[in-house]
Amino acid sequence: MTTALLVMDVQEQVLARYPAEACLAKLGTAISSARSAAVPVVYVKIAFRPGFPEIHPRNKMFGGMPARAGNTPAANEIHPDVAPEPGDVVVLKHRVSAFAGSDLDMVLRAQNIEHLVLTGVATSGVVLSTLRQAADLDYRLTVLADACLDGDPQVHDVLMTKVFPMQAEVVTVGEWAAGTGG
Repeated sequence: MTTALLVMDVQEQVLARYPAEACLAKLGTAISSARSAAVPVVYVKIAFRPGFPEIHPRNKMFGGMPARAGNTPAANEIHPDVAPEPGDVVVLKHRVSAFAGSDLDMVLRAQNIEHLVLTGVATSGVVLSTLRQAADLDYRLTVLADACLDGDPQVHDVLMTKVFPMQAEVVTVGEWAAGTGG
């Protein structure tokens, strides 16, 4: 079974809202382990065209974005501590789930990926939405609990201990890295 590590929404503008240092360190370890084990690393980031034509004003999460600053190229860059390397796939999305408004499913299926290892910010946003959609698309799922971050630690814990285990294996970066051979 072919596995891919998904690194989701670790852009400067997203991370600026969180104390992300520990999560970035864990993400770095996960990425290094994946590369050592020849596991593809796929980055997913939220991005919009100039003028935000993808955003409807009724969208509670994104509707206010056109009025806010922050859709600059620098703000949309993936954090340099975990930045893509040449050959890594970077998928652009337009909604919360990594699959919504993106070609992620096509990219994964073209590479015969059947198992997704999920990481990212925020646990209650991109990780939850992507996990639910990926489960409905019949992917095998693993979530790296310490390579995900949420603004509310209690919500993060509830998702990791009660919600995610219904559809995914939830492990630490160390546990996963030991199993990948990385």
